Parts: sequence; structure tokens; C-alpha cells
Amino acid sequence: MAQTVGDYILQRLREWDVQQVFAYPGDGINGIVAAFGKADNEPRFVQARHEEMAAFAAVGYAKFSGHVGVCMATSGPGAIHLLNGLYDAKLDHVPVVAIVGQTARSAMGGSYQQEIDLQALYKDVASDYLVEVNVAEQLPNALDRAIRTAQANRAPTALIIPADLQEEEYTPPKHVFKQVPSSPPGTAYSVTVAPEHEVARAAEVLNAGEKVAILVGQGARGAAPQVREIAELTGAGVAKALLGKDVLSDELSYVTGSIGLLGTRASYELMRDCDTLLIVGSNFPYSQFLPEFGQARAVQIDIDGRFVGMRYPTEVNLVGDAAATLTALLPKLDRKDDRSWRETVEKNVASWWDTVAREAAVDARPINPMRIVAELSERIPDNAIVTADSGSSTNWYARNLRMRGQMRGSLSGTLATMGPGVPYAIGAKFAHPDRPVIALVGDGAMQMNGMAELITIARYQELWTDRRCVICVFHNNDLNQVTWELRAMGGAPKFEESQALPDIDYAAFARGIGLEAHNVDEPDQLGPAWDAALSASGATVLDVRCDPEVPPIPPHATFEQFKSLTEAVLKGDPDAFHIVTQGVRTKAQELLSGLKK
Repeated sequence: MAQTVGDYILQRLREWDVQQVFAYPGDGINGIVAAFGKADNEPRFVQARHEEMAAFAAVGYAKFSGHVGVCMATSGPGAIHLLNGLYDAKLDHVPVVAIVGQTARSAMGGSYQQEIDLQALYKDVASDYLVEVNVAEQLPNALDRAIRTAQANRAPTALIIPADLQEEEYTPPKHVFKQVPSSPPGTAYSVTVAPEHEVARAAEVLNAGEKVAILVGQGARGAAPQVREIAELTGAGVAKALLGKDVLSDELSYVTGSIGLLGTRASYELMRDCDTLLIVGSNFPYSQFLPEFGQARAVQIDIDGRFVGMRYPTEVNLVGDAAATLTALLPKLDRKDDRSWRETVEKNVASWWDTVAREAAVDARPINPMRIVAELSERIPDNAIVTADSGSSTNWYARNLRMRGQMRGSLSGTLATMGPGVPYAIGAKFAHPDRPVIALVGDGAMQMNGMAELITIARYQELWTDRRCVICVFHNNDLNQVTWELRAMGGAPKFEESQALPDIDYAAFARGIGLEAHNVDEPDQLGPAWDAALSASGATVLDVRCDPEVPPIPPHATFEQFKSLTEAVLKGDPDAFHIVTQGVRTKAQELLSGLKK
């Protein structure tokens, strides 16, 4: 039986060591789906409940494995559904390859069913590499370039393959005019280092500083040892952008935690008071949380020259691999004997964690959402992977979860879309089937798409050597982050029609599809529920009823800002007195901690 184009695509994916394709079937990819059957499902066809979720799972897999994630969808609506996940990959610089079907070539231009202009549609999201394959001879070069480009540029790429071509006999390109062959799978990696004279200039800036701050992002993940060495030499404190939350352990006394609106007071103080700033592998966009312009001399290291000098007037920009460039920088740095700055940073960090503990212990109605993460933080295995969704629960992931050991964590950092928490967890389990995974998800995201993807977890968990996959739902019946944004930014009370959610028993749903599940309705049930989930033999859902009126007040918020929020609430919020009381009690813990300094 002749090898079809669909057969060859799967063969080439196997040669690239692609283990699974996150996908949903449709007649626009029938030829490839049939090839999976003939190939004994190698690579594995992982069926999501929706194409958007397939793309998110591919992003999660790529983030936690370091390899290219592959997703696939049919023509028309399937290709459209992939877009949100692909934009998540684009904005967070994640290598993902999308394979999408298209109307048969003979019908193109005829307003045929599900025919849309996919090249126009994908032109932005897959701008690094997008090609429609119209003859078999375009393969394998097109597929190889899509994978290589995704790897090299840390970006999504896409192949459009018409339905009729998938079923045709595969004929390889020849060594003739206007045909393009391809070399065997494998990517040549080059480690780039900034020029030595620029590294020397950077060292001069850092050596001259007395109060050095370091900001790390996901681009510093492979350079964690070098970041620690530089922090020790310079006496610096280290703040972490949200995508870099897992770069350094929060058990290090000088690590101030997350930065920004969802960040810690210790990070705010670090940036407020420093005189020198080193940015490594981060494109953190909120410049108002960086030092005042002109306050600090600054150095930035990034592998991509397009992203240096964008957020702060950096004096020296080093374009190169973070680990290699920091290694070149280290011998040129002097150790600072005066450790007073470091001592101040460490004191602020200790005070912050004391504040966090106090805030998590504040009583709420029924459960303080901060306590959910605080209880997890005390128990989480050192090799766990944590995914977070977008919403108010993200605040507690950012501030309350202490990273340590080999823990990993991520979320939709730049797109900040709702819905990736559960599919990211699925991608993480396929990336590391031997490690426990925890997803922290709001009930809005669960109702949007997380509940459906519990079905995917139930279907595939038997493939994972460590089946622990805990989905923790912050159940408050409110689209809580937007509710607080309305109050704080719009000066408006909660609008029930847009913000209130239907009350769903997520644990009952989980039990109905064969997962373990626990309803947590009282604070004292929380610790035992985490213990049960983290020792379970399979995937578990924790349905935790928490108070929507615990405010995600930024740690640097002034009482004037809090007063403005209170005035907005009192304009007509349905539970105004409880909101104000809860906010005052929470903010008071920061003041009590400050008095201990």
C-alpha cells in the first residue's frame, strides 16, 4: 500500500521524536487521522474536548518539557479555535507547531463549506513561519522548517494542508530545479555571548552600584546557578517576573518573590530603593514597578535583541544566552564587602512572608482564598509542577506559593487568557508523567472550559506513572478578578448580572466521571483535603468554597487607594460591609508585620 502524505507527516513527526499531538478530529484532517490509525497511534493522538484546549495543552507541554508542542485541527472552525492557544504561545515565546486542514484544492475559491482564508487568518499568529502545502514535494522541508523555526524563534508556526492532498501518494522532492529537499531532523543550537567589551561595561556598572537589584524572567531559567552567584557577589536582592517565578527558590533569603500588581511588598521595596538594576531574561511590561527613571543604572541580558531597552533606560544591553553571558560576566565582578543592602533586603523578605502568613490566617466566609495556597505551600512536593489560570486565584499563586527544590510553575503570562490552567496541567503530565501536577483554577475558568477537560484527564491518566493531577477550584461564584477591577479601576460596585456565576458542584461532576474529589466547605477541612489529594493514586478535584470578598490589594497600596476602593464598594455593592471589613482586616496584617521590623 502506497505511503500517503498523511502517513509521511506522522513518519516525519516520529523522526523528530514527537511523542504526541494534541488535537480534535474533523473532515479537514481525515487523511492525517486515518494515518494515525495505520501507524498504531504513534505519535499518540491526544484528543482534547475543544481545539483551543488542544492548543493550550501543546503550550503547556512545550513550557514544561522544553520541546516543541504540536497541535492539530480541522479546517474552518477547528483552525479558528486554535488561535487563542497559539497567541498564548506567541506572546509567551513558546515553540508550538500547528497542523491545520483546509478545503480540498479543487474547491478553493468556490465558497465551499468551511472554506476560510487560513493564510490571512494565521498571518499574524504564525508570522515566524506559515506555509500552505499544495504538493507532496513541499514535504519534508515545510514540516522541518516549521519545527526548526518554532525551536529557534521560540514561537508558534503553522502548516496548512488541504484535505485531498493528505490522501495522495507521498512523493519526495527531487534534486531538480524549483524543488527543495531537507536535511534529517535535528536542530543545530548555537550559544551566543555578548561581546567581551560590552560585558566589561556591564561589570563596571554593577561594580559601581551599592544597592543592586536583579529581575529575572523565564529567560533566566537555564542560568539559575549564575544568577545566584551574581547575587552573592553583589549582595543583590532578586525579584521574579511571573513567568520566572520558578527560576529561583523562595527559600533563598534574598529572593523577594513576584513583582508587579500581583507581586510582593519586598519586590516593590527592592525596586523602590535600589541604585542599580540587572534584568535577566525578562520583558516585564509594567515599568511603573521598576525603579523611577533615572534612579538606577541598568544592565539587561536577553537572547533576543528586539526586547532589550524596552521597559527601562538600560545603560548596557547584552544580547546573548543568559547562562553563557552571566558566566562571562562573573569573573569581572567584585565582591561587595558592605552587606547592609543585602541585610535590608533579607529583613524585608522575612517581613513579607510574615505578612503573608498573617493574611492567610485571617478568618473569611467561609474560607480565605490565601489559605488555600498557604496550606498547599506547606505540603507541596519538591518536584511538583503548578499551573495557574487567569483570575483572582492568580494573585494567591503569585504571592503565597513558595517555590523550592525542582518545582516548576507557569501560566498565561502575557496574553493572560482565561482557561489554560487545566489543559496546561494535561500538557505538563505528558511532559513529565512521573511528576505530580497541581492546577490552581477559578470557578469562572472551570465553567468556561476546565470541567470539560477533566474528561480528558480521566481518559488519559492511566498513561501517567505518577497519576497525581490535582485540580483545585477556587469556588466563589464570582468572576472575581474583574469584579475587583471594576471596583478599583472603574470606581463601580459589583454588577451582579455580569459577575455572578451559577453555583456548580465541581466535586460531584468530577466524581461522576470517575475522578476522586473533595468538597471543602470549612477552613479546617483544607489541610486534610490537600493531604488526601497529594497522596491519592489518581487525579483529584478539590472544590474549595472561598470568600470572594478577600481583596487582592497590591502590597504597596496606600490607604488613599484603599479609601477609593471602599467608596466604590459603598456605592451599591450587595455585600459592602463584609467587603470593607475583610479588606481592613487583611491590610492590617501588613501593618502589624511592619511594626515588627
